[in-house]
Amino acid sequence: MASEKSVPSAVTGIAAVVILLAVAAVAGNFAWNAAGNGAPYPSADPDAVAQRLTARSDEVYDGFALQEKHAAGPGRVVTGACYSRGLRGIAHIDEARSDVRSFGLDWSVPDVPEATAREAQQRVRGQLVRQGWRLTHEGDRAVTGYRQLGFRFEDPADGYQVDVRWNESTTTLFVSVYAPCAQVPTGFVEHGWPEADWRPTA
Repeated sequence: MASEKSVPSAVTGIAAVVILLAVAAVAGNFAWNAAGNGAPYPSADPDAVAQRLTARSDEVYDGFALQEKHAAGPGRVVTGACYSRGLRGIAHIDEARSDVRSFGLDWSVPDVPEATAREAQQRVRGQLVRQGWRLTHEGDRAVTGYRQLGFRFEDPADGYQVDVRWNESTTTLFVSVYAPCAQVPTGFVEHGWPEADWRPTA
């Protein structure tokens, strides 16, 4: 009788071992893929990203509160290279991914005196702080014959960044607004992209 009872127990034990091995294999495969590919990039709609960047540029330009004589030139959203993560990124360190892009919008305001630039930057800094953005870089520096004012803020919610710079050699306010790397839809073409153009609001 004891031997008859041991048969179902053995079968149950074997089944448990098989299940544990299967779970371990799945977990090991997941861990290997995670290490090999790294964290996946989020998906993004390029039009929505461009709209966010241009809207943020509008807010920064309005936040400067400059006189009409200090007008910003137009800008255009462009994409940048992004690379594989994890072990795949090490193996293909110089190969940009065609399906993942970063986004940036650069524009500038020429002929801005230092005092005006300093006041404009302080207004925008206060605006970003009130909106919950985090200071990631302080760019003010002065050496003999050269002064630079600047900063970079990041939105902790989504990784968007605003970078503002001014230097006395150009007397120009330079602004860059960035969006982090994201996976774009198949067939996305940057050239002739209507959402990419930005002009300051009147």
